[in-house]
Amino acid sequence: MDVEKCFFMVGGSGETSHAANSKTQEKAILMVRPMLEEAVGDIYRNVHPEKMVVADLGCSSGPNTLVLMSEVIKIISNQCQKVGQHPPEMLFFLNDLRNNDFNNIFRSLDLVEQRLRAEKVTINIPYFVAGLPGSFYRRLFPRQSVHIFHSSYSLMWISQVPKDIGDKRNGMPLNKGNIYIGKTSPPHVVKLYQEQFHRDFSQFLKLRFEELVPCGQMLLSFLGRKKKDILDGELSTIGGWFAESLDSMVREGLVEEENLDNFNLPFYSPSAEEVKAIVNSQGLFDIIHFQTFESNLDPFDDDLDDVVLDNVRSGANYAKALRSVLESMIVSHFGSHIVDDLFSRFATKVAKHLIKEKLKVPVLVLSLKKKEST
Repeated sequence: MDVEKCFFMVGGSGETSHAANSKTQEKAILMVRPMLEEAVGDIYRNVHPEKMVVADLGCSSGPNTLVLMSEVIKIISNQCQKVGQHPPEMLFFLNDLRNNDFNNIFRSLDLVEQRLRAEKVTINIPYFVAGLPGSFYRRLFPRQSVHIFHSSYSLMWISQVPKDIGDKRNGMPLNKGNIYIGKTSPPHVVKLYQEQFHRDFSQFLKLRFEELVPCGQMLLSFLGRKKKDILDGELSTIGGWFAESLDSMVREGLVEEENLDNFNLPFYSPSAEEVKAIVNSQGLFDIIHFQTFESNLDPFDDDLDDVVLDNVRSGANYAKALRSVLESMIVSHFGSHIVDDLFSRFATKVAKHLIKEKLKVPVLVLSLKKKEST
């Protein structure tokens, strides 16, 4: 799988688009607003930039990158009013892979000022917006040119499916019956995924260190896991439901078994301990904050309790949200003809589970500050 070519969120603003199914990501951005305010304020007070550069990595095509922009503008506006200084000019870079629907973002830019006016924020800050296609596992900016990096729900996506995961042993695919790390995945598959994440996240930190100004900061949030046993992780459970949905289509002759055997997701859900260990081993950033919160599968379920009011609706909501993320890879590998049926089966499996309990997925959030010297 060439991730850079075949992985992108469903564009536009239709029912299955990422724009219509990214409520979970919006809640994450608002959840970490205190960290964002601290990071932006620290840069503004201590660096005093005449021009502040903010980059949103993995911006996707929905409205959430516009939420981030309005929040940063609001924070800077408040800081300026407190100290009576002129605001810096703001330059926002919106980054994602090259097949991302950047046009949908640019068509929606009016939402930034609509949000600010709705909150009675005086818009006296000159700001500019640019799209930046490319993988954040490569260099994106000149050295020491960015003040703040933000990334939400992106870093669990690794740069590629781990090499050798498609190998066969004793005539059987190494990860038979799974599309990610599942309960039947052998230890070697787990090791391949862990090593790929370690390489990618280490590379990400090195690149961003080069691109950040002195004392620059990053605010990162991405899906992780709570359980120590990776074979029993929350996202492994979800991956298992998806693999079972595909397998049922294999049994009915709707999907070729070989196609399923060759399909693995470029994804890894790390533990907090893994992430901290990588950051500390690199020695490039100080960890300012690190916290974990939980998110409901159903993006429209804002209740933190364990009660599911409508398991069928919640299953359908989550299936649509996942479809907006995975459809491009499914179509590239299996073809478009299976998409509706596949996600309908998946929604049924989620709804069945929600009768028993509400599954919540852990979100890791960390703010990092570039070290002054290494």
